[in-house]
Amino acid sequence: MAISRALIFLLLMGSGVCFALYAFTSEPRYKRLGWLILKWTLLAALGFFAVLIVLNLIQGAGA
Repeated sequence: MAISRALIFLLLMGSGVCFALYAFTSEPRYKRLGWLILKWTLLAALGFFAVLIVLNLIQGAGA
């Protein structure tokens, strides 16, 4: 679980770096890459935490 949180954090930081590069260079490829990383990171994080919530609900109902 700690690995997945660290990976999500690192991907969000990578997205932030892409946006900073876009701000400094005005190259649209950095903005496009930043949005792409951000979109897929948030989707993966939501999916991961949804699975954790469902598992906790199942374990709580069975106990």
